[in-house]
Amino acid sequence: MRAFGLSLICAIILSACGNGDGTPRVRVSVDAAPAVTAPVEIETPVTPLTEPVNAKIADIREILDRNSLTRLVRLANSEENFVSNFAGESHRVHWDLLRRTGFDPLMRLGALLEGPYGTRQVGDQTWYIWPDFAALEADDLLPEKLDFADRARLEDLVGAPGLERIRNGESYPGIRTAIADDGRWLYFVHETVQETETSE
Repeated sequence: MRAFGLSLICAIILSACGNGDGTPRVRVSVDAAPAVTAPVEIETPVTPLTEPVNAKIADIREILDRNSLTRLVRLANSEENFVSNFAGESHRVHWDLLRRTGFDPLMRLGALLEGPYGTRQVGDQTWYIWPDFAALEADDLLPEKLDFADRARLEDLVGAPGLERIRNGESYPGIRTAIADDGRWLYFVHETVQETETSE
């Protein structure tokens, strides 16, 4: 009877270790997988726009909605030391000339303000700059240092010639605008000083 009991226990143990067809089954204990298995993307914090900057953008958008170059010129003239070009032309003459060449200042300004911005510290002020590429140092702007999407966006803004200039160590050569943290509209330009000097 005792032998039968031992045989029964052995049979139960063996059946627990097998999978029913006579082959042994092994149980392995492993640590639980971590809760996060996907890579974590690190986002660069963006400095939020100040109230004066938001107010200035609202003023500009109102002008863009009216499609009024005259009002844009008036706003630019009201800003102290505002820059629209490096040739010394008035804002009106410069933007009228651009319109005749197919460059619509109003449309391009609107597109800039719809996109991402960057910041630069100038003295004790923060400048909000569109596009974000224009706020980068020349070394950080190299296409090889950007991801695929940003590289394509940069090429769309400056073209192949602009990319070549960036690779040669120049800062962002495309259209750009900036507003200081106190709400002053600083510039809206599409060229560099070097380009102006070369064309003269």
